[in-house]
Amino acid sequence: MAIRIKVGDTVKALSGDDRGESGRVTAIYHGKNMVVVEGMNVVKKSVRRSQKNPQGGKLEKEMPVQISTVQFVCPDCRQSVRLGTRFLPDGSKVRHCRNTEASCSWEDEIAPPNAAT
Repeated sequence: MAIRIKVGDTVKALSGDDRGESGRVTAIYHGKNMVVVEGMNVVKKSVRRSQKNPQGGKLEKEMPVQISTVQFVCPDCRQSVRLGTRFLPDGSKVRHCRNTEASCSWEDEIAPPNAAT
């Protein structure tokens, strides 16, 4: 399965406790097909006192969610949409919005142009 979502993209939760909320992707775990999103799936973790955490207590931490439960939010149409890929005439591969057929962001190039010719 190809993961077309990148770090820094805005996504919307489709299911779970945070359904309907949006946030930026901060990490992607390709082997597990999971993503960490700012403000989603926040849990409280108890930590002992240490030099790093001199007070100890409970910390709030964002945990990964399944990539199938989030959907990309297009910056042009401001809707949650499916992503597609296509090749440009110069041979580069880019992501695009399936609703508007527009490129998704300034950093949407997946593969550079072919230098064969």
